[in-house]
Amino acid sequence: MVEGGQGGAPRLDLSPDAATSYLQDQISFHFKSFGLGVAAGAVAMFIFCVVALFVVAWFMNQRSNAAAVGPTPAFCPAAGDEAVTQLLKPIRQKFNVPAMAAAIVTGDGLKYAGVVGVRKRGTEIPVAVDDLWHLGSDTKAMTSTLIARLVERGQLKWDTALAEVFPDLAPQMNPDFQKVTLLQLLSHRAGLPANLSLAAYGGNDVQALRLRAVREELAKPPQSRPGAKFLYSNLGYIIAGAVVEKITGKSWENAINEEVFNPLQMKSAGFGGTGTPGQVDQPWPHTVKGQPTAVNGPAMDNPPIMGPAGRVHCSITDWAKFIQDQLRGARGESALLRPESYQRLQTPPPGGDYALGWTVTERGWAGGKALNHGGDNTMNFANVWIAPGRNFAILVCVNQSNGANSDGVAFEATDEAVIALFDLIEKAKPVK
Repeated sequence: MVEGGQGGAPRLDLSPDAATSYLQDQISFHFKSFGLGVAAGAVAMFIFCVVALFVVAWFMNQRSNAAAVGPTPAFCPAAGDEAVTQLLKPIRQKFNVPAMAAAIVTGDGLKYAGVVGVRKRGTEIPVAVDDLWHLGSDTKAMTSTLIARLVERGQLKWDTALAEVFPDLAPQMNPDFQKVTLLQLLSHRAGLPANLSLAAYGGNDVQALRLRAVREELAKPPQSRPGAKFLYSNLGYIIAGAVVEKITGKSWENAINEEVFNPLQMKSAGFGGTGTPGQVDQPWPHTVKGQPTAVNGPAMDNPPIMGPAGRVHCSITDWAKFIQDQLRGARGESALLRPESYQRLQTPPPGGDYALGWTVTERGWAGGKALNHGGDNTMNFANVWIAPGRNFAILVCVNQSNGANSDGVAFEATDEAVIALFDLIEKAKPVK
């Protein structure tokens, strides 16, 4: 398993006819080339139409019924704010996902939070508002925030090069990687591949494993010239975690607890899969097809070395605390970091749209600049949007993967939830 990517953007202004496109791409009948008579041609046309109808029906079923795992989940328990749960219920029903959680925050704090569905498909055990949700690559913004804390303290600089942090390992590094900076690592412009061989980096001695990744992976040639282009890289964030560990003498896990989670009172934050093995006491992970995984628990995740890139879990309300802080920072309000640090975290390098853990884009409904990221550990999906100009953010989680090739429905479920929750915000007239 690896991290399934950074997610996508709500298509508020797009409505492609996917079924028609599918038919155009997959079926191209040219009856004249068959050399058929009128009667035979009519029969062939009839057969084509029947086939086409079946294909359209199949495609629409795939879009709206979440790979058709079992019956439509008519049983839909809910907890939290009814304004949210009433919006989530039909979305969960439409996409046939086991459970969903969502929250809306402003700079003043949490405004709404709600959950719907069951922790594990095939059971009637309801999700709870304080349940833990796996955030996947939404961890990356947290790692960048941790490093910003160290920069503010003078322990690092954004342009600190890897050779400066690891002088004893510098001679073994590929010369191109010796000059790679923290800024390049966190903006996916270091020239590193997407992942390392996770099977070769199993184990729980995370500091030794991340240091080994520095020694072995940076000795290899880069995928592209560092700084030249964007290449999404979990490995880059693993290396950034090793930098934290070298500078602080603490594991990335301990450092982020002390520097980010504790100050923000994120008491539920932890690492790895959720729940007690064999017990349905937290949202159970589900595959892209919507099937429950064979087992659950802390080990049901990418290996511990991946922590800085995507192993954080927490409650939807605790995640909202981190997102509120990012929102306040974006608006220049009092927050965990200095205003210039948030500007650095949320501003892409020239010519790009990915900052330090955030995709940055423009949306009319956001009042201009919008920040987005998604996370997927192949068993869970999380999606967040921040609209600084309108002073709100929307967070949505699903305990089902969207797939490594984004071929599932988890993103679409969260996307539709974002749209519905935005309508709720519009009716509530948020603070500007």
